[in-house]
Amino acid sequence: MDYPKLRNINIFPVKSSGQVFVCLQDPQNVSEKALFLPLSLYFIVSLFDGKHSILDIQVEYMRRFGDFLFREKIEEIINQLEENLFLEGERFKKALEEKEEIFKKSPLREAQFAGKSYEKEANGLKLQLEGYFRNLNSEPKKDEYNTYGLKGIIAPHIDFLRGGQCYAFAYDEMLRRNSSRCFIIFGTSHSSMESPFCLTRKDFVTPLGVLPVDQELVDAIQSRYPYDLFKDEVAHRSEHSIEFQCIFLRYLYPEPIPLKIIPILNGSLHDFIERGVSPMEADAINKFVMAIKDSVISLKRDICYIASADLSHMGLQFGDPQGIGEYDLRIIREEDLSMLNYVELIDGESFFSMVMKEKDRRRICGLSAIYTMLKVIDAKKGKLLKYDQAYTPETHSVVSFASLAFYG
Repeated sequence: MDYPKLRNINIFPVKSSGQVFVCLQDPQNVSEKALFLPLSLYFIVSLFDGKHSILDIQVEYMRRFGDFLFREKIEEIINQLEENLFLEGERFKKALEEKEEIFKKSPLREAQFAGKSYEKEANGLKLQLEGYFRNLNSEPKKDEYNTYGLKGIIAPHIDFLRGGQCYAFAYDEMLRRNSSRCFIIFGTSHSSMESPFCLTRKDFVTPLGVLPVDQELVDAIQSRYPYDLFKDEVAHRSEHSIEFQCIFLRYLYPEPIPLKIIPILNGSLHDFIERGVSPMEADAINKFVMAIKDSVISLKRDICYIASADLSHMGLQFGDPQGIGEYDLRIIREEDLSMLNYVELIDGESFFSMVMKEKDRRRICGLSAIYTMLKVIDAKKGKLLKYDQAYTPETHSVVSFASLAFYG
C-alpha cells in the first residue's frame, strides 16, 4: 500500500498517566478496537490521506523531527492499521459487507457500544446511571408546569462520561411527569444517508433489556409516506444516538414494564442551509411530518417524543483554524442559549433560520432531530433544564449540549 488512506473515523485526544495520546475509534463499529497513539506516531498517521506516498511521509517526518524514518516502520504502522480496519481498502470493505449482512438478517438491533461507551453488564450499568441521577435529588424542583403533562424531551447524545448528568436532567423530568409508554426517538445520523429519514423494525437490545418497536405505528407512518423509509436502514447498525436514549429508557422503566419505540434517524439539513430555504419546502420532509402526526392521531397513541441532539462542535478537532479559548466558550454559550430560546418557544422555523443565517458555523449536530421534533410535537411550552459544555484542552475544542422538556 504505497498511498495509505485513513478511513473517516473519530480522532480525539486522551490523557493517561500524565501523557497525551490520540485515540482512533471507528464510528461505524466495523473495527471493535480503539487505538491509542503517541503524538509523534499520530503525525505519521495524519499523513495517511491517500495523497502522500511512503516516500512523501519520510520527507515530511524528516522536516518535522529532523530524523530519518525507515520505510519498514511506516509499513509496520500501515499493516497494524489495516489489520484493525482503520484504512480504506479491500479488507475493510469485506468486513463492512459482512457486518451489514449480519445486521440485515437479524430481527434485533444489537447494542453496539456496550463495554465501550457504557458498562456492559446490567449491574455495572445501573450503578453508572445511578451516579448521574444522584446529585439531582438534592436540587429543589420547580413546579411551574405541574398542570401540564410531559410531551417530549431533548437529551444529549454525547458520551456518558462527559454528558451523563445532563442526560439525567431530561430523564428525571420524564420520570416525574411522563405517562406514556410509547416513544418516538429522533436520532441524529452521523453517517450519510440518501433520504432525510430512516426507520427500522428491529427491536433494540440493551444490557438492561429489549425495547420493541411499535410495528403498527411504523406501518402507519410508512403507509402515509410516499418514499421508502427503510432505504438507509443499515445506518441504524452503528449509530449511537438512538442507542444511548434506549439505555436511559430501560433504566427508568425496567422490564417487565412494557415500552415501545419508533427509532427514526434524521439526515443532514445542510442542503437547505446552502439554498437558504426552509426544510418544510421539501416534499419529503413536509409529508413525513404529516405522516407522523396523522398516524399518531389515527392510532390514538399517547406519545412521548425524544430528540437525541448535541449542539455546537467547535475548535481544532472539528476543522476550525484556531482553537477555542475561555472567551470563545462564553460567546458560544450565549449563542447557544439564544438559539435554544426558539426551541423553548417550539418555533422550529426561527430555530432553523438562526442556524441558517450563520451557515451553521457552530456545527449544530442535532439540528435535524430538533427541527423535526419541533414540527411534530403537540406541546404548549418548552423549558431549558440544563446546558453544559465539554471542553478538550488538548485540541482547544468544545462540544455543547443541553436537556429540555416540553409540556402540553
